[in-house]
Amino acid sequence: MKPYLKTKDFFNTQKEFELLYDPTLDMLITRPQPSDLSEYYKSDGYISHSDSKKSLTDKIYQFVKKYNIRRKVKLIDSLDLPGKRLLDIGAGTGDFLLAAKNKGWIIEGVEPSILARTNAYEKQIKLKEKIEDLQGAKFDVITLWHVLEHLPNLQNQITAITSLLNPSGFLIIAVPNFKSYDAKKYKTFWAAFDVPRHIWHFSRKSIPLLFKKHNLQLVSTKPMLFDSYYVSLLSERYKTGKSNYLNAALTGFVSNLKAYSSKEYSSLIYILRKG
Repeated sequence: MKPYLKTKDFFNTQKEFELLYDPTLDMLITRPQPSDLSEYYKSDGYISHSDSKKSLTDKIYQFVKKYNIRRKVKLIDSLDLPGKRLLDIGAGTGDFLLAAKNKGWIIEGVEPSILARTNAYEKQIKLKEKIEDLQGAKFDVITLWHVLEHLPNLQNQITAITSLLNPSGFLIIAVPNFKSYDAKKYKTFWAAFDVPRHIWHFSRKSIPLLFKKHNLQLVSTKPMLFDSYYVSLLSERYKTGKSNYLNAALTGFVSNLKAYSSKEYSSLIYILRKG
């Protein structure tokens, strides 16, 4: 593997990390990988584990989150499936599962964060702590919304996840794309590197390559258009110490505009089906 760039944990500890390029999978790998990642999530500011609306950035996140949840439910509703058993891995505070439940889905979720599970429980969404707690259950759809990049022991995790999928079931994965315009612009300061919480960093080629040997084929990809704006907003803060909303909005717009032809959006949704 070749050195790609050096960055650091701007969000929490300020520790430095290196990204190495794996040409066989066209992806980046964070080094070193801490043996205990839990300390890197210990912050009141880790928004996906809370429902905070304290800052303007929090409010923007929650607004976009609601919009994206509607799109996610619409997506799974559009799939050609015999059943409606849904598993969401990395379920956060349970809002997606709650919306899916309200649309008639039989839901299950996994979330390691006790804070996030507590917030979900207050919405009457009971989440498992780990995949092993599912005890061999099978699902028609499994979703990982910005989760795959966090999982240690990636190949073992993929094996465990795909084993829970029914024949002809769908696996839906959303991850950042390190080949997007905003990633190339911000480089070291690109917020979606989010080391070391993000261990893996994917390109459009990575996901089909990773899942092909698990008998899953890529059906289609879809952009997450708001991600370029939100990631650019955080990246501006990491780079300059200021939010710079106008610069972030411009970068997000340009990133999406360029991706219209290149397809290299800031984040992408990959829809895969079990053969």
